[in-house]
Amino acid sequence: MLRELGGKDLILDFQDLDISEAKEGRTIIGQDKAMEALALGFAIDRPGYNIFVSGDEGTARLTAVKEEIGRIEDDVSKLKDVAYAYNEKHENTPLCLIFERGMARIFAQRLSDYGKKEISKEELLKDFPDSGIERFVSSLPEMEEDPESYKLNIILDRTSTRRRPLVIESHPSHDSLFGFINKDKRPHLAIEIGSYQMALGGFLVINAEELLSEKGLWTTLKRYMDMSDKARFSTAVAGELMGTVRPAAIPLSTKVILIGNDATYDELAEKDGQFLKLFKISPEFDYQMPRNKENMLATVGYLRRVAKELLPLSDQACKELLRYSSWFAENRNMLSTQLSLLGDVVEESYLEAKEDKEKEIGGGHVRRAIKKRNRLAALTEEKINLEIKEGELLINLTGERIGMVNGLAVMDRGLSSFGTPTVITATVAPGTEGIVNIEHEAGLSGGIHDKGLLILEGYLRHRYARTFPLSLYAGICFEQSYAEVDGDSASSAELYALLSAIGEIPIRQDIAITGSVNQMGQLQPVGGINEKIEGFYNACLTSGLTGKQGVIIPKQNISSLILPYEVEDSVNAGLFHIYSISEIDEGFELISGLKAGERNMKGQFPAGSFNRMIEDSLKRLCASSQKN
Repeated sequence: MLRELGGKDLILDFQDLDISEAKEGRTIIGQDKAMEALALGFAIDRPGYNIFVSGDEGTARLTAVKEEIGRIEDDVSKLKDVAYAYNEKHENTPLCLIFERGMARIFAQRLSDYGKKEISKEELLKDFPDSGIERFVSSLPEMEEDPESYKLNIILDRTSTRRRPLVIESHPSHDSLFGFINKDKRPHLAIEIGSYQMALGGFLVINAEELLSEKGLWTTLKRYMDMSDKARFSTAVAGELMGTVRPAAIPLSTKVILIGNDATYDELAEKDGQFLKLFKISPEFDYQMPRNKENMLATVGYLRRVAKELLPLSDQACKELLRYSSWFAENRNMLSTQLSLLGDVVEESYLEAKEDKEKEIGGGHVRRAIKKRNRLAALTEEKINLEIKEGELLINLTGERIGMVNGLAVMDRGLSSFGTPTVITATVAPGTEGIVNIEHEAGLSGGIHDKGLLILEGYLRHRYARTFPLSLYAGICFEQSYAEVDGDSASSAELYALLSAIGEIPIRQDIAITGSVNQMGQLQPVGGINEKIEGFYNACLTSGLTGKQGVIIPKQNISSLILPYEVEDSVNAGLFHIYSISEIDEGFELISGLKAGERNMKGQFPAGSFNRMIEDSLKRLCASSQKN
């Protein structure tokens, strides 16, 4: 049922929340499942239990990884010293030696002494029972003219290390990740390691998108991680990159943590057969969390910690920030988990308070900061509204038209986005082509938008063409639009333009429409609802509010409404209107001024109803098409 919204439908004030209960401390909020998955991944030390952490920027993915690693009860016995030594038989294949933590230095000094003939092999081997080291010593010549043959290249010295290493590689390349060969040195001394080797026995964090952007890097990483037999190690694969020098494998492993977005995870899982074998743990960091007392107070605690170095946050400032958090999450019942973005607003609010020479950040300062950030990003929106006012964009905000409706679109520019009206037109003639998507014909329509147009044909058949074939030629177009159109949020507006054109029924231009529709004529929720409403309000405000203008939205989007205060005030004053609907007929009654009508016992719509007018017109189009 059509319902005009206002009052309590728009208010989100947090008056019942006792801010004094908030405590500082937590940095990860609302990500319980993700943290549980992380803990599982770090607890299991088996092949394949590497971790892919997915989610949006600002959801504290890296912070969570650091915190979880900090909770691990460290086993420093996993830490070893690693060195490369001269190989008499194959100089270009240096030998890899593994030592207990802190022992590589001692062996290096003894090896040097041996080269000077100051100690024997037995003295060199004392305290080094490892069979690999013993084999190396036994192969040493009694005398070597080059003293560099008795030098050890210690690539990992863990003498002073007290915890398993955590290496963060945010800009990976082949050299930075796997090392390189210094061509000016002897082969065993020429090996320079990368972050993968630095993390041996510990953890390596890599930005997934950066990793995949470097040609061949992902393939090489998989080889390091998926070695067969006994050599699940950092291996001589690097020799492919290092030319003729091929270092022996390092018999230690690294747990790899990739941090990326959901799209990257889905693509790898779908297209790479090894991915799920190597990354069996996949914590998902959500962009929103329930707006319950616990999460609200935890968010306030985080924000107050951010503000500690600036100015204290007043209770009202905290509530304004929580309101903004729900706006960012696009749901009145949720909060954003992108806490770093809220921290940005705190910084900007501090500047407002500083300008007023206040001793705390107040609610008014937060409002001003949010309004300023919107205003500074509004140049494109202001130009569009000016073009509407001056008639360069042919958009009607008053009166009635046939086959023309104002849809609502969201335009993104960097971190900001805004809504704007867009004219959708429909023309109809006899024919058999059905609904022609002009955007598609021009190569400017995405797949989801194409599907939305096919759904409209399904609706016409379901609603009207039950006893006769649907025969028409209809063209639908986004006027003065030259970029690709995708999504189905304009499908209800497209349907209204089409129904108006078929029935030759004038419809109001002062009501803009958004919402997805299915073949049954039921409205479905859409994204960006607040930006769309504000965008149409601003367009009407620029040209002059008439008191009759407004928007139609799906009923399900009521829970998403968190509008700027000036829009709320205009709605409550009756200067602007928001209507919610659940069925196509409800909205068409509003914009046409006609009743929908229900089919009688004979299956006919009542005379004078818009459904009767549309069905009769479709019958005439069918007859004309068959005649032609």
